[in-house]
Amino acid sequence: MTMEDHIRAILEEIDPHSDQMDKTPGRVSAFCKDFFSGYGTDPNHIAGAFYDSEMNDLIILKDIAFESVCEHHLAPIIGTASVGYVPNGKIIIGASKLARIVDCFAHRLQLQERMTIGIGRAVDSILQAKGVGVYVEAEHFCISNRGVKKRGARFVTRYFSGVLQGSLRQEFLATVLSR
Repeated sequence: MTMEDHIRAILEEIDPHSDQMDKTPGRVSAFCKDFFSGYGTDPNHIAGAFYDSEMNDLIILKDIAFESVCEHHLAPIIGTASVGYVPNGKIIIGASKLARIVDCFAHRLQLQERMTIGIGRAVDSILQAKGVGVYVEAEHFCISNRGVKKRGARFVTRYFSGVLQGSLRQEFLATVLSR
């Protein structure tokens, strides 16, 4: 069976009398292939924009919007990620590449904790930075729209490595949390 066949079967279970959804299985299949493109993306191949730099202070790209899907309920996860690193004094990465790394992990069925760690480890691996920090805050529709139905509750996960495990941790968090 194809993905479209499975989607058609699900739709027939939901609304067996609808004749308005003939093209829906194809649309949903195309959406899934696009939305879950993170499985076919290697973060090491995203990071092609390196620049020589003597920079040795904290660099942060904050409030990177993302959408993901909870692997437990197939419900949306919508939030922001902030990624910071202290360069090794040799190279820095283009800011858009940090956002693409976030998307690489967000565009998979996901647990937010695993996504946060994946982003952090990818930046660590790609840059060999002195330290990396990742802060992810998101609303999970499995909490806001089913079960406990707590709208507005935001789940926070963090990742720190290297020098960001020490004194720079507070500076990173102060910057990320300032609006």
